[in-house]
Amino acid sequence: MPKNSKAVKRELDDDVTESVRDLLSNEDTCDDSFKKSSLIAGGGGGDGEGEELNLNGDVDVEDGGSDAEDDAARPAWNSKLQYILAQVGFSVGLGNVWRFPYLCQKNGGGAYLVPYLILLIVIGIPLFFLELSVGQRIRRGSIGVWNYISPRLGGIGFASCVVCFFVALYYNVIIGWSLFYFSQSFQQPLPWHECPLVKNKSTTYVVPECEKSSATTYYWYREALNISDSISESGGLNWRMTICLLAAWSMVCLAMIKGIQSSGKVMYFSSLFPYVVLICFLVRALLLKGSVDGIRHMFTPKLEIMLEAKVWREAATQVFFALGLGFGGVIAFSSYNKRDNNCHFDAVLVSFINFFTSVLATLVVFAVLGFKANIMNVKCIALNTKKIVGLLGNEISHDLIPHHINLSATLSADEYQQITEIIRGVKEKDYQRLDSCSIEEELNKAVQGTGLAFIAFTEAMTHFPASPFWSVMFFLMLVNLGLGSMFGTIEGIITPLVDTFKVRKEFLTVGVCLLAFFIGLLFVQHSGNYWVAMFDDYSATLPLLIVVILENVAVAWVYGTDKFFEDLKDMLGFTPFRFYYYMWKYVTPLLLILLLGSSVIQLGMTPPSYSAWIKDLASEKSLSYPPWGLAVCISLVVMAIMPVPVVFFLRYFNIIDENAGVVSTISYKKGCIIQEIARPEEEDDASLIHAKSPSPMPGNSIYRKQNGGVPDSAPNGRYGIGYLMADMPDMPESDL
Repeated sequence: MPKNSKAVKRELDDDVTESVRDLLSNEDTCDDSFKKSSLIAGGGGGDGEGEELNLNGDVDVEDGGSDAEDDAARPAWNSKLQYILAQVGFSVGLGNVWRFPYLCQKNGGGAYLVPYLILLIVIGIPLFFLELSVGQRIRRGSIGVWNYISPRLGGIGFASCVVCFFVALYYNVIIGWSLFYFSQSFQQPLPWHECPLVKNKSTTYVVPECEKSSATTYYWYREALNISDSISESGGLNWRMTICLLAAWSMVCLAMIKGIQSSGKVMYFSSLFPYVVLICFLVRALLLKGSVDGIRHMFTPKLEIMLEAKVWREAATQVFFALGLGFGGVIAFSSYNKRDNNCHFDAVLVSFINFFTSVLATLVVFAVLGFKANIMNVKCIALNTKKIVGLLGNEISHDLIPHHINLSATLSADEYQQITEIIRGVKEKDYQRLDSCSIEEELNKAVQGTGLAFIAFTEAMTHFPASPFWSVMFFLMLVNLGLGSMFGTIEGIITPLVDTFKVRKEFLTVGVCLLAFFIGLLFVQHSGNYWVAMFDDYSATLPLLIVVILENVAVAWVYGTDKFFEDLKDMLGFTPFRFYYYMWKYVTPLLLILLLGSSVIQLGMTPPSYSAWIKDLASEKSLSYPPWGLAVCISLVVMAIMPVPVVFFLRYFNIIDENAGVVSTISYKKGCIIQEIARPEEEDDASLIHAKSPSPMPGNSIYRKQNGGVPDSAPNGRYGIGYLMADMPDMPESDL
């Protein structure tokens, strides 16, 4: 043996650990003598080929906890563009179209953009960068990533999966609604263009429910949903929406069944098409009368509102959900990246694309709402003009009407304003008989969510030239926006489960989609809209906030911000800005805790309720949930968070060994993988690198440190990472 054999043997026999920054490091070429060797990670047994090629042709290996021969090569994105489109498609969703414009209108117009942009930089980008980094570095879904960081916090990944499943249940129902409207848009005139007529033997009259509300409102609640009066009245299944829900889940299943190999190609259309539609809508809307009034209303800042704490809380919540933080989809998508990918650039790029998409969608929405407000204002003026004409000569003198105004013609807004001011000054009582007609008042009628998409927008489109074409484009855009987010949500469920339990992705995808469809029948009852509102309010907000707080704490305080920065330097090739250090360690956790506290206080001060459509009144009414409904609301929050304390206590009291479910460590070298097998001390040193060992000992992986120094500790404190020394590629076995 060479003279240094004792030192080498001592180093090989020590039970040591290394940090995540050594994971998959030293990607250099290696000697051909090792190219057919395989890896047994964490002491697992079995032979097989350890060298796998990913989709890009790079040599890759999984940190699997089972035999290397059973550990298939991890797929990778075909191109950087495909990956960026996937992240954009996931983060840009329906909320950008109907939630952001509503918040902008409600919270000070253009002034709302200031707190939103500040919180995007302080909360959004740092947390988005954090999720991209851990997914790309550890190359696992949310379960594997947080198990690796800290086994006792492994419940974070399971909680993310539960939340993703809850959100997927009702989010795909919205896609089903969009599919229904899409299918009904190929008609001229559109079916929601006017109220339906009822004919009997003697007369023909308008349906009372429609006459009291509007054509588009009636079509949404009665024709599309056929909604019941309360959540307690299920009313059975709405067969048309059931078919649409089945179609929506079929589309998701077919797109996801091969993982990113199939969904990645779909992203080119589902992520880019909404931008084409939004730009077309913006150009068309700007040519409509009154669109400038809507955009002016949007950008008129109400600075006094910006100083309210509620505005900042709602802006923080919107930033949080706009980027899809905590769902696990961001981690899942980034886990298919190359390890040297610049994820910091990706985080900044996707975040600002998301922001500018929200601004673009808001421009479109306010331009359309400005056009709609002008239409409604003209109708209001025409109705009040008839009332004034009827009062002339009796209660209103002809002398009050200016000579240059012709009441027999259509009045302009300025002429109407002039008349009403005169009448109000002379005949206050008569003025009270007239409805207030104002474009500003129409624009101040804030609509959000389904009300914006399926009522306000559909009403505006009935006045568009070639309205069926614009309706088809709009609802096709909604379907694509929804599918892009659904792909990331389902990936947040499938990827962690496949990585953890080593099941076939195809079978798991079909199983999850079938299960979700059958549970989703709850949302296509006649009371289904109320269930969607319940899940939207209670299944995601608090659980996701808690999940992201724990993610931040796990990386910044459990694993360590300094060590994480070293990992990022090794992975990216440069040290990230010090700004992220202080954000991750102090600012972002504090802001998230404040946001969580304010959300809990708001829920406590506001009893759980929902807006029910009352048929006889033809209007919405706020109703309290029945006792069983309150129990469901609480159960949604508890079930989503339960995996975190359960896994913590099971591992804290050693009911489940901390080894279970933790990402196994690996030996990696580009072009070569070494099978490492622990063995008793009395055996010959050369057997360490052989493909077979007479007595493998699980849990005692060996290592070779490149610089000969003492390795760092892994966060779980139990696993070693073995690899060849890059500067000794040709060392013969005898020298070991």
